[in-house]
Amino acid sequence: MNKIKVLIAVFLLLTVAGCKDRIEPGTAEVKRPIISEAATLEVRFEKVDLFHEATATVAAETESMISSRIMGPVAAITVREGDSVKAGQLLIVIDSEDISKKVSAAEAAHREAVQALSAAEQNRILAETTYNRFRNLYDEKALSLQELDKIETQKKVSSIEYERIREMVKRTEAALAEAKIFHGYREIVSPVKGLVTGKFVDPGTMAMPGMRLLTIEDTSRYRLEAEIDESLAGKVTPGMDVEVEINALNISLKGKVSDTVRAVDPRSRTFKVFIALPAEANLHSGLYARVKIAVGKKEIILVPGEAIVSKGQLTGVYVVNADNVITYRLIRLGRQYGEKVEILSGLKPGDTIISENASRIVDGSILQTEK
Repeated sequence: MNKIKVLIAVFLLLTVAGCKDRIEPGTAEVKRPIISEAATLEVRFEKVDLFHEATATVAAETESMISSRIMGPVAAITVREGDSVKAGQLLIVIDSEDISKKVSAAEAAHREAVQALSAAEQNRILAETTYNRFRNLYDEKALSLQELDKIETQKKVSSIEYERIREMVKRTEAALAEAKIFHGYREIVSPVKGLVTGKFVDPGTMAMPGMRLLTIEDTSRYRLEAEIDESLAGKVTPGMDVEVEINALNISLKGKVSDTVRAVDPRSRTFKVFIALPAEANLHSGLYARVKIAVGKKEIILVPGEAIVSKGQLTGVYVVNADNVITYRLIRLGRQYGEKVEILSGLKPGDTIISENASRIVDGSILQTEK
């Protein structure tokens, strides 16, 4: 019995001692890390350009379709697809026997006409001389008027014949020049300095007038062809500046709207816009591009990219409250504007955030400010 009383006394003493070290709820003091130096920024609305983004394709400003003007089999092709060519460079030779025969016939006709003109001129001179002689005889009363009229008529006929043959010489000259021009069509040369982008015939193919043989794009100037939503019809006008990004070349360019096609495609509900690009840009046709066209202004919240901290799949910023306590707040990001990023949700104007070296901040720490 005495042992039981001793054990109860010891238990009561231990209980009283434990109650003395116990901390009442709400009276514990939390020790937070102190941040002495940190750049802060008050969140505000900022005005930025409102852009419409669209896809576009790089295309040569000038593309030449090389076709034949005469009929005949292709005798030779001196270029291949992808070859660079100079203006005036020989591309294709067409073998046309008919053209060669027409040139020969025109040359013969011209020679014959020239010879006939020479003979007619001699007849005209002879008729003039004869008439002058008979005129003197008539003046001396040695010739009747009827005989003089006959000689005068012969003179007029020789002059008319001479003029007729002279016109014939002009016609044969024109026919010969035309035949030579058509003969020149046998050799097809490049009209521009550029790049062969298409070949549609092979040696032996029968070329026809108007038939497409090659395509050559002028490599000195390129432009973009973009399809723009119909809601912007009338808002996108020639002369507007646009931002261009070509991911394949990892470049950004400044372009300018050069022309628009007002008609809207009923299937895609878009209209076509042409955008001129700098001549010095090292481009080629077919490249994919994205264009941003400024269509107005809007107010958004922007924060420096350095203020954004990613934790796994979470994205947020460190916000400083009225008690200078720093907490991690989740946000939703929008577009990037230079070194700043648009905040779609999670922040409001007036909030204060850590703007630099935010990745070194500890959640729940206290920002120490100068008094």
